[in-house]
Amino acid sequence: MSGIGGIGGGMGGTGAAGIRDIIALRQQIIDRSQVLQQIHAPQAAAEPQASAPGPAGGFTDALKTALHAVSATQDKAEALSAGYERGEVTDVAKVMLARQESGVAFEATLQVRNRLLSAYQDIMRMGV
Repeated sequence: MSGIGGIGGGMGGTGAAGIRDIIALRQQIIDRSQVLQQIHAPQAAAEPQASAPGPAGGFTDALKTALHAVSATQDKAEALSAGYERGEVTDVAKVMLARQESGVAFEATLQVRNRLLSAYQDIMRMGV
């Protein structure tokens, strides 16, 4: 899992390199999200691939989809934790895995947000 930390050391370089880093990070998140969806829902694995937004889908749609996926992951982890507390779920490993997955998804979202904000600030500092 060296992908998130391995993309670009920082945003102190050129603006174009920062944007390329953001695009590469976005693609990694999308790829990992698709793999996780295939693992958790093998019967529905063909549907996300068929309806995955292409280049014409736009960045906004991809970002929305990623945020909804993170939200769903957090909701699932919360539901499993609540079920464990009520005694309905007995597999503590499953609960901990869901919580860890939720934390990783949130951290990745934070990294993307930080990169986007930094790129935006770099663009705003550029002279015309």
